[in-house]
Amino acid sequence: MNPASQANEVAHAVDVAPQHAQGSTGKADVSSSMGDILRRTKGLSAEQVNQALEYQTSKGVRFGEAVVALGLAKPEDVLWALAQQFHYPYNPQQSEHRLNEELVVANDPFSPQVEAFRDLRTQLIPLMMGNEQQRHAIAVISAEVGDGKTFITANLAAAFSQLPGRTLLVDADLRTPRMHELFGVEPGTGLSGILAGRAEPNVIKPVEHLPNLYMLPAGIVPPNPAELLQRASFSLLMKELLEKFDYVLVDTPAASLGSDARVIAGHCGACMVVGRKNKSRTPAVQSLVKQLTKSTVKISGFLMNDY
Repeated sequence: MNPASQANEVAHAVDVAPQHAQGSTGKADVSSSMGDILRRTKGLSAEQVNQALEYQTSKGVRFGEAVVALGLAKPEDVLWALAQQFHYPYNPQQSEHRLNEELVVANDPFSPQVEAFRDLRTQLIPLMMGNEQQRHAIAVISAEVGDGKTFITANLAAAFSQLPGRTLLVDADLRTPRMHELFGVEPGTGLSGILAGRAEPNVIKPVEHLPNLYMLPAGIVPPNPAELLQRASFSLLMKELLEKFDYVLVDTPAASLGSDARVIAGHCGACMVVGRKNKSRTPAVQSLVKQLTKSTVKISGFLMNDY
């Protein structure tokens, strides 16, 4: 396939599926009061809202404190309603649509441990939001299986999705992909199909309940992942994705499984290395970093996973 045909094929493949309609966990109108949100999503009656307003006035407290004091809502209900007012989507613990328990940023964004992901997000933004020539996707890589790389990538993607703009999570682990399971996205066709020249429209899927997050799943596990990832169409794809999305994060297989991770990092232009406390072997990590430093890939840093 010549370069022009490859470019057309890739552009066709990365058409984005229409965003899902938002339900009770979607964005609320910023003009909605907390009472309106609780009435609509938690079943408070107009009489109960008025009762809370009277309590608020008489006691000089906030409306949220009033509904909790009157037993009309739980503190987590009030926190969730406040998040909707500020367009901060997440799945509360009591949600019937709660995402996989590994997605702590999406399920419990106000917990202290999630601050680590926000801090990491802040450090990566300059590398991902440079000028057109300096923008990069971030490949998250690790030396060995079990280092927690997929956990880190998934939660970092959820953290980026809580910013304005559109975040794309690419599952480039064509050996043991898991991202579609974590986010409840149909695997179907995906990255492997694009790289094999069997592209279909709307391969990129919106992630339900996280309105700014999209995913390109790995697709069917191929017999030749290393060869597919070496193709020039992958570089064309990454260039196209960086034009369509504000933030692009890429999950990879462990380096111990082959050269895939280093190849993916080369197509992305930048990477972050993940290790796991009391598990990762220092020689393996050092070998991976040494190999990366011989390439043009920018290493954004090393993260020690304590999860």
